[in-house]
Amino acid sequence: MELHVIERTAEAFQQGLTGRQIQAVAERAFGPGAEVRSATELGGGMYNTTYRIDLAGRAEPVVLRVAPEPARQFHSERELMRAEYASVPWLAPIVDLMPHVLAADFTQSVIGRDWMIQSFLPGTPAPELLGSYPKETHAAFFRQMGEITASVHAVAGPWFGPVGGPGHGRWSEAVVASLHLIAEDVESCGMDAADLRKAADAAQAGARVLDEVTVPRLLTGDLWTVNTMLAAAPVPTICGVLDMDRTWWGDPEADWTMRMARAKQDARTAFFDSYSRIEETENNAWRRRVYEVRHLGALRLERHRLGNEAGVADSYRAVAEELAAPV
Repeated sequence: MELHVIERTAEAFQQGLTGRQIQAVAERAFGPGAEVRSATELGGGMYNTTYRIDLAGRAEPVVLRVAPEPARQFHSERELMRAEYASVPWLAPIVDLMPHVLAADFTQSVIGRDWMIQSFLPGTPAPELLGSYPKETHAAFFRQMGEITASVHAVAGPWFGPVGGPGHGRWSEAVVASLHLIAEDVESCGMDAADLRKAADAAQAGARVLDEVTVPRLLTGDLWTVNTMLAAAPVPTICGVLDMDRTWWGDPEADWTMRMARAKQDARTAFFDSYSRIEETENNAWRRRVYEVRHLGALRLERHRLGNEAGVADSYRAVAEELAAPV
């Protein structure tokens, strides 16, 4: 087997597999006769460890995604791969854009970690190709992003919260629980989470406003440019969507995608050519501030994991601004 890996330290969050482990995964997925010709670790992602696998007798490569060891996972990010697997039937509106799951094993009996094998999507990662197009064509990309997001948000679910459960009967319960989980993770890293606890208390106090959201909608979790593939075309054309492992049921306005669509007044405003804007009310604005604190808490954890201490410090400033905004 040819094995091409990304060199990482023993302390790095992402940890690769040995050639023997990859071969064992292939045999579990495709039978004892499976032979891995080559395995190439892919960069770009910051959570799962991912490989392009070429198998003897198989014309197309496959993608192996390996979850972090259970002990390395934050409680607010527990079993994300299982969440993605559970989400697949609900993501039917965009099935033509997603890789197909070929095998999955959550027993952790082969390598001590969850793993999933998916089909290899053609195309080029958007972060590598989008910048090569003239700026005036970028609106086409964001218009497609709006269409994809709208089709996902149109799916209604059985409860609020994680797709795989535990579910909540009220949106406020899901939001408060999520904020507390993030706060616990922040504290487990030796950082102060008083601001996130304060936000959770505010969300609880404002439960009536949060519970104006009565229909759980499927949220993409973190869909944006980094999760898309582009086809070879005259204008940016999305041909694939990857890594839908942070899906949950809730208010579409709480989705990371909506935050990013509003982040700048540039080509991304075309997102709302295909995604209907909601009415701007005081209650909508307040809910959005609560969601922003939740995003900032998750970002604090990610920045800490990556050693970005300046980014961690900035998250405290940003949360303070949201909490200080008038009610």
